[in-house]
Amino acid sequence: MKKQARLILENGVVFTGTAFGASDRLRTGGEVVFTTSITGYQEILTDPSYAGQIVTMTNPLIGNYGANNDDLESIKPFVSGFIIRELAEEYSNWRSTQSISKFLEENNILAIEGIDTRKLVRILRTEGALRGIVSTEDISNSKLLEATRKIPVMTGLDLTKGVTTPKPYEMAAKDNKAPHVVVIDYGIKQNILHKLHDHGARLTVMPSTVTFDEIQDRNPDGVFLSNGPGDPDAVKDGIETVKQLVTSEKYPVFGICLGNQLLSLAFGGETYKLKFGHRGANHPVKNLRTGKIEITSQNHGFCVKWDTMPDSCELTYLNLNDNTVEGFRHKELPIFAVQYHPEASPGPHESDYLFGEFMKMM
Repeated sequence: MKKQARLILENGVVFTGTAFGASDRLRTGGEVVFTTSITGYQEILTDPSYAGQIVTMTNPLIGNYGANNDDLESIKPFVSGFIIRELAEEYSNWRSTQSISKFLEENNILAIEGIDTRKLVRILRTEGALRGIVSTEDISNSKLLEATRKIPVMTGLDLTKGVTTPKPYEMAAKDNKAPHVVVIDYGIKQNILHKLHDHGARLTVMPSTVTFDEIQDRNPDGVFLSNGPGDPDAVKDGIETVKQLVTSEKYPVFGICLGNQLLSLAFGGETYKLKFGHRGANHPVKNLRTGKIEITSQNHGFCVKWDTMPDSCELTYLNLNDNTVEGFRHKELPIFAVQYHPEASPGPHESDYLFGEFMKMM
């Protein structure tokens, strides 16, 4: 027998559906967001940038190709919960090893299906991302609403320490003369590491709390700043380290997503919270240097406020949905960043050239 579940938002709206995944859990809470990706639900579930969030899939049918051991972006899912319209009970793919429901159950993630996700997304687009709770408890909506409104808001939260590597580790390159990249892990996806490695880099992955002196001790040829969850302005250790990196003028630096935001803060810029964020694998971005349009993969809730950035930096990419900042570079130093995820697993792959640019800089 399937167990009834409810989703309650901080504005008081209640959705009723069916629990799956870790359906024995009584409740889970977080910021409710949505992604427009049609495929790649396993990569979404295991993307550490979703820490503290309950993810809604806009694509109505989820689970039809099951789950496998190859498409993990981290060691486990970091989402707080999962919301879909319809669960595919039967799955089929030559690589699949289990159902998505079993995968979520094994990782203790409570999910809900059978709700009107179109209505939910319209609410989130109109009112912005909202705190919410998915619950299987037999208690009143008023009590659940009270609990929902006690969940911390995303603004002001540094979530990087909960998703970073606990200690440094290395990924050797086939070529002994390969450029050495120190990767600061704020919640990095595995396929970003694979892309850097495939482009010929030797990697040393270090925790989010790494200091500038510790980076210098590794004697890198360049530094990569990863994606990650939470409010960039709250990542004080990261901002200070990146500030020392750019003022030292010693290393080429490439930042993506949260790394892009931390770079902007290090240059004296400001960030702000987007109304409902950019999440999906189909966001159009204009390359202002070439005039070309790239379809990009994105997952972020904060953005750079360009009019606060110094004249030494040049705006290089623009989001065509809302004209927000999608990337910049320093006019003189070998430092650049993009807001989207250029590794784009499971796709698209139009921005792969950025890893090549970073290698050339080194």
